[in-house]
Amino acid sequence: MKDLKVLYEDNHVIVVVKPFNVLSQGDATGDPSIMDMVKDYIKKKYHKPGNVYLGLVHRLDRPVGGIMVFARSSKAASRLTKAFSEHDLTKKYLAIVHGKMDSKGEFVDLIEKGKDGNSFISKNGKEAILDYELLEYNSEHDCSLVSITLKTGRHHQIRVQFASRGHALVGDQRYGVLDNKQICLFAYQLSFTHPVTKEVLEFKEYPPQIGDWTIFTL
Repeated sequence: MKDLKVLYEDNHVIVVVKPFNVLSQGDATGDPSIMDMVKDYIKKKYHKPGNVYLGLVHRLDRPVGGIMVFARSSKAASRLTKAFSEHDLTKKYLAIVHGKMDSKGEFVDLIEKGKDGNSFISKNGKEAILDYELLEYNSEHDCSLVSITLKTGRHHQIRVQFASRGHALVGDQRYGVLDNKQICLFAYQLSFTHPVTKEVLEFKEYPPQIGDWTIFTL
């Protein structure tokens, strides 16, 4: 398991970087999760006996990397969960998508999650909104680097909305091309109001320069 990168911590919250292909939370596979890593970090750093409290307030898909915040107290957990459910914060992602995108745009769809775990656009779905901005286009590889601001948090939202418009994410094995590449989606910016101090905290982290990320200057 990779070393844990901690961006911020206090008695109420801890902000970390989830590596690609690591679970947000443990599941039936039994594979290590970022939640396990954070608990282990707290246990060792603060010499805590027994179980360590850690509140999961949001998730990233397993193949996706980027910034996550966890709650270290029940008070922080309830307030952060409310902030995420009401979108009272800013979440931005970097993605590399196939083809050339317009300079900026907004996607508005209705997205439904199927029984097989895949999401799709459906008249019976829930509203899904995002804004994007084109940062750079690489003609040699015919792909675009975009910054995405999520307005809602639907299951696989970014992946479905771009794929439905013919611009699937590079490396998206589920909604794009089966090319065995690492998906190019990274949660690079997160800002929220601290659940206790009320200070506005903002964090930014760029994806590691590996795979297709090396095509662009980050």
